[in-house]
Amino acid sequence: MRARTLSNDLIGRFAHIVGDANALTRAEDQAGYLTEWRDRYTGKTPVVLRPGSTDEVSRILALADAENVAIVPQGGNTGLVGGQIPSAAGNEIVLSLGRLKAIRDVDAAGGTMVVEAGVTLHAAQVAANEAGRIFPLSLASEGSAQIGGVLATNAGGTAVLAYGNARSLTLGLEAVLADGRVWHGLRRLKKDNTGYDLRDLLIGSEGTLGVITAACVKLFPTPAERETAIVALQSPQHALRLFRMAEAEAGGSLTAFEFWAHRAQEFALSYVPGLRDPFTDAYPWYALIELSHGGTGARVANTIERMLTNAHSKGLILDAAITRSLRQAEDFWRLRDAFSEAQKGAGGSIKHDISVPVARIPEFLERAAVVVEDICPGARPVPFGHFGDGNLHYNVSQPEGMDRARYLALWDTMSEAIFEVISQLDGSISAEHGIGQMKRDALVRHKSAVEIDMMRAIKRALDPKGILNPGKLL
Repeated sequence: MRARTLSNDLIGRFAHIVGDANALTRAEDQAGYLTEWRDRYTGKTPVVLRPGSTDEVSRILALADAENVAIVPQGGNTGLVGGQIPSAAGNEIVLSLGRLKAIRDVDAAGGTMVVEAGVTLHAAQVAANEAGRIFPLSLASEGSAQIGGVLATNAGGTAVLAYGNARSLTLGLEAVLADGRVWHGLRRLKKDNTGYDLRDLLIGSEGTLGVITAACVKLFPTPAERETAIVALQSPQHALRLFRMAEAEAGGSLTAFEFWAHRAQEFALSYVPGLRDPFTDAYPWYALIELSHGGTGARVANTIERMLTNAHSKGLILDAAITRSLRQAEDFWRLRDAFSEAQKGAGGSIKHDISVPVARIPEFLERAAVVVEDICPGARPVPFGHFGDGNLHYNVSQPEGMDRARYLALWDTMSEAIFEVISQLDGSISAEHGIGQMKRDALVRHKSAVEIDMMRAIKRALDPKGILNPGKLL
């Protein structure tokens, strides 16, 4: 789209829609909306608008369409690829959905819940729990991440293995299109074969096709029992064999299979207070296994103990710690969730959210380590992630003693080399964080021309003026 400078009069017209208290123009009020938490992206805006209803979102977009003004939708500002941050030009309005935080309906019997875009993931989980159900989507940032942003990026998290990603957990949407029209698609149907799936099109579109204002999500029965274990492993190949065994022996009871390198655990224990090491000795690799079951707990407990005994006898695991209490299980998950935060303490970190076929994870880790060492000798890979669905966070911390800025200047070079390995293994350069600003140029190199043309055609059809989140994704 063609950039334009917003006059004070036009800013006032936008502010009139939401009220002056919810139109932030002072730098000190805008600060929390203009920089993402890793400080990699910072932008400018003439005004941050905080609508309190779908109608206000509709009126904002109708005015933006008429005046050719760019809009950058934003949820909890927990995104990791800069998709929620405006450009430095200062002519894009930030549309914060945080005031849309009503839980409109919880239908425990029907297994659905209707939540607005500004509801945090944690609040949605609590509402489901209070109704005797669970909303299983779980992220390390769930206390701040909002439903709208979670759906806009099609977030995954730790429960994808059993329940699927955000798209799989959504039945219907309410969204505002680029011209201000509202799509009322909050259906509760599990089967609806009446044409193109507009819901799935908007989920994962990163605010480039429409602004999600509410969603109807799926709820599930609360497991009667959960059993969690952390196991020590010699290699990623052993992890793969253990995962196959867990699939065979636990079946549908297998709800999580997380995986990480020793360095991830070492950083977490060193830089995040209050964590406990489940073992007295250090090991090369680790996995967290969770089984859950809707009936009595004995079946799950027996399964995990039998499985780990069998795995040990076959030389697949070096050690194991099985939870004996809810507190211990929470400690295990707290350790797992600390890995990303902990890397800040180790200096600069070049981060990658990738996926490969599960069977190729060991090969990827081996090849990626070679690439990293070639580009920056002494750099420290810190891989961790969701082994069961092939999604790894392949983060690389700077060499000890290296200047942080000098190291981070290698970001694009290192990422492109790793993305090339990913492409050769039939993987994806973005598994759950999205494309945003960070991977926009890489996307063109690692998707086919046909795919890019199809995506651009959809963008032109739904946002012909290009006012929705320009410079992101495409």
